[in-house]
Amino acid sequence: MKKYTVQKGDSLSSIAEQFCVKDAQTLRSYHNIYCPLEDLLGHDAIPGKEILIPEDQKYLKEEVIDPMNGYDEGEAEGTSKEKQEESKEQKKEQQTESSPSEHDGKYFVIQKGMCQCSQGFKFPKLKVTSHQKHYWNDADGQADYLAVTEDDLTFDPPAMPFGNCKLKPSSGGYLPCAFAPAGKWQKPYEKVKVMGKSCLTEMSELMCTTGGKITILKHGQQSEAGKSQVKKADAREQHIYNPVMNFEEFQEEVNETENEPGNIK
Repeated sequence: MKKYTVQKGDSLSSIAEQFCVKDAQTLRSYHNIYCPLEDLLGHDAIPGKEILIPEDQKYLKEEVIDPMNGYDEGEAEGTSKEKQEESKEQKKEQQTESSPSEHDGKYFVIQKGMCQCSQGFKFPKLKVTSHQKHYWNDADGQADYLAVTEDDLTFDPPAMPFGNCKLKPSSGGYLPCAFAPAGKWQKPYEKVKVMGKSCLTEMSELMCTTGGKITILKHGQQSEAGKSQVKKADAREQHIYNPVMNFEEFQEEVNETENEPGNIK
């Protein structure tokens, strides 16, 4: 990759054009994938900021080729219709493979990741039942690092995984969650499969027949916050970052777990 320092008057489009990158969105996506978190790029090119420029052909514009390519007009007209159609299909495939994906820069989800439901109160872990073959970033093959696929529809705990359901009010509050998946996970990463099943990323989501939408709260491939950090966190501030999550209840869960026998206090 190259590096380019933004000059006054530059735009992402003009920089992309200068280096033959497909477009501004491709340039932004490439930079944000490979740059440090503090250097993430927005929609504007800021003078003095260093941008990463791709050199891989899949991010660049296709070379303009002379349509005659050394043949005279008569020979060009004689090109079969089948070959022209085949060429178009090949170009479409190349564009599909090289086009930016909504999954770019996202993490794959592993078994110890956590989910949240738009209508629930608890945050269960995932349970991989579709395979016992592929592990993300774990050479020892620990179960917690199993890759979650579109067919993994079980949670830990399996019963009432999201606690109570906001869509089922009762005189005493809410009735228990009765999770029932409406098909497979949606928005999996189609390009990566385990035994023919597409893997999940942070973008994936799952609908419940009751009406809730399940999304990924934590992908699992990260160091988790310590209990002391959870206790000190401001619940109101956390609500701004994640309005779906009931952080106060999460803090209570941590306190309850800490007081169970066998835990280090």
